[in-house]
Formats: sequence, structure tokens, C-alpha cells
Amino acid sequence: MAAPVIHIKSNEGLNDEALLNAFKESADQQILAQLYLRYTDLVYGVCMKYFKDPEAAKDAVMNIYQELLTKLQTHEVSNFKSWLYVVVKNHCLMQLRKERKMVTVEFTPAVMQSTDFTHLDDVLEKEHELKKLEFCIENLPDEQRQSIRLFYLGNKCYNEIVKTTGFEWNKVRSLIQNGRRNLKICMEKNG
Repeated sequence: MAAPVIHIKSNEGLNDEALLNAFKESADQQILAQLYLRYTDLVYGVCMKYFKDPEAAKDAVMNIYQELLTKLQTHEVSNFKSWLYVVVKNHCLMQLRKERKMVTVEFTPAVMQSTDFTHLDDVLEKEHELKKLEFCIENLPDEQRQSIRLFYLGNKCYNEIVKTTGFEWNKVRSLIQNGRRNLKICMEKNG
């Protein structure tokens, strides 16, 4: 048996759940807009908290409405206000993450045409340090070298090193601590 179609002339008196159900049944943006308007102050306030910029907050309010058009078709929402708060918070955090990844670099033609090659000194110095480190790693005792390589270069945790090498957990910890100390001594001696 099909659900009865609700014909609503005025949605003013309906609660959030009824408006949400009416929107899901009809996909009528007017219904969603009416529901969203109830919470625009909340949405704007949360956006201001994160962006601290009125224009960015206003843009986010509009973008979040567009997100709702698709999200509400696939999400089961029992408490619209709480769900909306989480959507707004996540939207703001995602925008802030995107902005952090985008680095603005000022282009200065004079720098690009420079004949100054001092920046290569840093590269050469780092290359020298890496060669020195590789030399010192190679001169560690076998078990220390293996543990150091797995921990620092292989990004393995103690438990993964235990599984790989068969060493006991305390031995792995000791090998890494002693290996780190021996590397430091070697690097200072060869510095």
C-alpha cells in the first residue's frame, strides 16, 4: 500500500519532521527552504565561529543549503537541528582544511631572475647530512640497524617490528633507543 500523498497549502504550522518528510516525498525546494530558514541564524552563527568573516559565513550558508538538497535524499535524519549543526560544522572544517592546503606565494620577477645561488648551499648541506646519516646507519650493529630502519624509514611501530624481526618487544625498544644514541654519537663525531 502506497503512503498517502500529503497536500500542504501552508507549511507554517508543521514541525521539522513533517517538513522534512514533505520535502523527501516531493523534492520541493520551497519546503526545504522553509525548513532551512528556521535555522539560518544558527547556521550563520556556526559559520562565523569558524570563519570569523561575515562574507565567508554568508557564502557558507548558501553552499550548505545546496548540500542539503542532495544530502537529505540519502540520509536518514531524526533530529534535523542536531543533524544540521553537524553538517554545518563539517562543512566549515572542510573549507578551512582546503584553505590551509592552498599556499599563496607572491611572484617576484626579480627573485626569479636572480643570479644568487646561495639556496643551493642549503641543498648541498642537507645532501651531505643525509650521506653522513646513511653512513652512520650502515655502521650500527645489525639488529640496531634493522630496527632503526624499520622504525624510522619504514614507519613501523614496535609491535610491527616485533612481528617482522621476531625480537621481543623490550628488545626492540632497547635496540631503537641504543641505535638512536649511537647515531647521534656517530653524527657528532663525523660532523
